[in-house]
Amino acid sequence: YKRQIRVRIAGQDHWAAVEDAGRLRDALGTALPVGVPEAFTEPVKDPLGDLLARFARTHGPFTSAQAAGRFGLGTAVTDGALHRLAANGRVVQGEFHPSGIGQEWCETTGLRRLRRRSLAALRHELEPVAPPALAAFLPQWQHIGTHSLRGVDGLVRAVEQLQGAPVPASALERLVLPGRVTGYSPAMLDELTASGEIVWAGAGALPGKDGWISLYVADAAPLLLPAPHPLELSPLHQAVLEALAGGYGLFFRQISDQVRASHPEAADAQLADAVWDLAWSGRLTNDTLAPLRSLLGSGRTAGATAHRAKRAVPRGRYGALTGRSGAGLRPTASRGGPPTVAGRWSLLPAPEPEPTHRAHALARTLLDRHGVVTRGAVAAEGVEGGFSAAYRVLSVFEESGQARRGYVVEGLGAAQFAMEGAVDRLRAVGNARERAIAGDGPDPKDSRRAAVLAAADPANAYGAALPWPEPPPGVTHKPGRKAGSLVVLLDGDLALYMERGGKTLLAWPPDGPQADESGESGEGAYGGRFQAATQALAQAARAGALGTVTVERINGSAALSSPMGSALEAAGFHATPRGWRLRAP
Repeated sequence: YKRQIRVRIAGQDHWAAVEDAGRLRDALGTALPVGVPEAFTEPVKDPLGDLLARFARTHGPFTSAQAAGRFGLGTAVTDGALHRLAANGRVVQGEFHPSGIGQEWCETTGLRRLRRRSLAALRHELEPVAPPALAAFLPQWQHIGTHSLRGVDGLVRAVEQLQGAPVPASALERLVLPGRVTGYSPAMLDELTASGEIVWAGAGALPGKDGWISLYVADAAPLLLPAPHPLELSPLHQAVLEALAGGYGLFFRQISDQVRASHPEAADAQLADAVWDLAWSGRLTNDTLAPLRSLLGSGRTAGATAHRAKRAVPRGRYGALTGRSGAGLRPTASRGGPPTVAGRWSLLPAPEPEPTHRAHALARTLLDRHGVVTRGAVAAEGVEGGFSAAYRVLSVFEESGQARRGYVVEGLGAAQFAMEGAVDRLRAVGNARERAIAGDGPDPKDSRRAAVLAAADPANAYGAALPWPEPPPGVTHKPGRKAGSLVVLLDGDLALYMERGGKTLLAWPPDGPQADESGESGEGAYGGRFQAATQALAQAARAGALGTVTVERINGSAALSSPMGSALEAAGFHATPRGWRLRAP
């Protein structure tokens, strides 16, 4: 039917549609056979562009050299024509090949099709793991118990993962940081804050002179700091902010000298309270955590703070004594001020005004902290805008290959985003748990991985990414991510939950909230699980992470009469009239 013609292109014979006769002649100089109708040899606007567009439409990503070789042209000529097509949005340029062979070209709709199919294939590869696997993975991902982080450099890495996540101040240097950094000491953190590498910020006050605190790497602080917490600013608060408005750090006595110029009646105690009001609301910071440690150790009652912090700073010394007058000698205020406001105070850095930059920094931090970002994990941290704000950026990360979305953990929906390395490690943890449950490999009693965490620690998946399990049989008290509360995890399973001060202890059987089929309700229903968990709890107490612990009730019953008391005694607890007690060293 004379719909095809035989032509020679780049030294080889080809069949071509007769409609392309004019394009081949004008773009490539191809000799046409005799008898081609004149209607098919009319000039077109961009003959080479038409041929290259068709080549792009029928091929995947290609280089300029490949296209030039196909048509027997020079690379410079082909490259110029492809740039004209890119200006019209018909092709795009980039590095598409996994091996990184350089700049390539791809037809626009074809690239979208490749992305959709590639993402679908990646999501299909993600086999979901059981929820406890996520609870076992998170502590390892955040370096708890791995002994992989050491020294000041290790502390910086721990802060990078933690930055922006509020934790109880009383747990920060007892559980959160020591669990991540081998050989942690407060001097390490003070070194980083004094040098300006790390910034701390309050995230809300708690009863008993405790509060929520977040750490930040200084360069990332403007991108991640949330808006200050609501606070009704009094004239004294305003005066403190004005004193620090110059942008430099001031000692407490320097602040008081400026404040008293307009508020001569302000006493040191009132001014110290105002400073801490501003600090807990996320407006002020200090170049050391010494005043925070002093504040935590200044509670008047036992257990005033959530984790019973010890006094780390000696009481302030009296200054010079004045002469005798009536009642006798009268001490003046110490020159440096109370120890609870030591160090240099300054305003926190101003937040980054560009919301896009803040959103990207937040999404990257969430991926770094959790490995697998879920709706519950974001909600537990109180992220501004909630999961929907992070979802938009994480979706862009998926399209650019920086994250993978899929059904990673069972029961948590399909809107889960994971880093590439996190998926493999999570699956490895899940497989190890399954082998242990099936009895393959080491004795489960010898291979249990125990983790003692603050309930509000970002490494604790329960109450965040995962829901809390139902309370043990006969118990109405429910666990929560409260300051002062602890959890003990065994291979990701929630074994123990301890309330503030240890008065209330909840223990779960191995297979969930119900006792085994034998109907046992005592320690026998828990096997060696309760004993292993209490041993881990006692070890943490002896390491100084908990302070003195007195267990008064276990699963709603008096601890002294509980059949599980023998496990506490074996772990080193001693019976007292109030309950089972383990004293801090």
